[in-house]
Amino acid sequence: MEDVKTVCKNNICSTYARLPVLFVRGEGCRLWDETGKEYLDFLAGIAVCNLGHSHPEITQVLCEQAGKLVHVSNLFFTEPQARLAAELIRLSFADKVFFANSGAEANEAAIKLARKYSRDRYGPGRFHVITMKDSFHGRTLATLSATGQEKVHKGFEPLVEGFTFVDFNSIEAIESALSDKTCAVLIEPIQGEGGINLARPGYLAELRSFCRKHDLLLIFDEVQVGMGRTGTLFAYEQEGVAPDIMTLAKALGNGLPIGAMLASDEVAQAFVPGTHASTFGGTPLITAAALRVLQIISQPAFLQKVRESGSYLQQCLKELQARHSVMKEIRGRGLIVGVELTLPGQKLVEACLQKGLIINCTHDTVLRFVPPLIVEKQQIDRCVEILDGVFLEEPA
Repeated sequence: MEDVKTVCKNNICSTYARLPVLFVRGEGCRLWDETGKEYLDFLAGIAVCNLGHSHPEITQVLCEQAGKLVHVSNLFFTEPQARLAAELIRLSFADKVFFANSGAEANEAAIKLARKYSRDRYGPGRFHVITMKDSFHGRTLATLSATGQEKVHKGFEPLVEGFTFVDFNSIEAIESALSDKTCAVLIEPIQGEGGINLARPGYLAELRSFCRKHDLLLIFDEVQVGMGRTGTLFAYEQEGVAPDIMTLAKALGNGLPIGAMLASDEVAQAFVPGTHASTFGGTPLITAAALRVLQIISQPAFLQKVRESGSYLQQCLKELQARHSVMKEIRGRGLIVGVELTLPGQKLVEACLQKGLIINCTHDTVLRFVPPLIVEKQQIDRCVEILDGVFLEEPA
């Protein structure tokens, strides 16, 4: 067969600036390319493979379920879907779940639900959603319209009407944007694609109070930061602030395509048969695997280890910062950590890849570290060792 990279270039739409590596195998926090070269993975498919690659329990569940039932229409009931929904509800604020195939689809469902709930309750005309500058909510036409980054909008104008962007961490900015058309506020508790920006202490609680005062729905996009990434199962638990709607995806399937929109009973009642659907949403194969993912990640001891590993990673990076002035700021929570640089970071990402470390750069100058949550201290040490060498070799 023709070289795989050439086949991809000739036959797949060029929507990704792919790095010149062909991966063929993974295990835990490691990947191997077609030459047998080993890589330490601190990207995890962009916060997706939280249990690492080829987790044996997830593989076993997939094989067993594939031998029983892969797919039926959502016109019927299946046990894996029911069990996953019940467990998500048991572990969260929510009363109802809608299953989709991705984070963008989960956010699309959240936006539709917010609009439908508001129309049912207040009548037409109240459909605007306030979102944050530097946010990222997906690539569908509605979710890119909700994304507060012009580079994502470019070429797809006119955008879907009804989204207003305000400064992250500013209640005053939200208040200024409020109108009689506003129905909801959509926010990531930590902005991932926007540069690993954390909500300041107390901000989410203030936002919760603001939304209650003005009868607005509060939507948390936890597609990147949910499922244990911050050291609690859901990021909102860090502040003790529950939303009305929350979206999950990425790590929920540990690499399998699944998204979920969770909502309170009151809000979820706006969805009735015919208002929303997904052919493959919640298929038994994927929900069976996702249930096992959720069961593993939600264990208190597992989450405690995430917090310890995250603290250790930040400590090691801060020690490295003392030796390299190019490292401007380190920020994060749990195992989502960003290193803001004084220069663009893509060349450093490529240099790390050459040395066997996989990270990426977001928002042009922020190195993002989102390793599998099972990462060990010696692997963190190795990551920092490689990064140290790259900083020494690359010109500032």
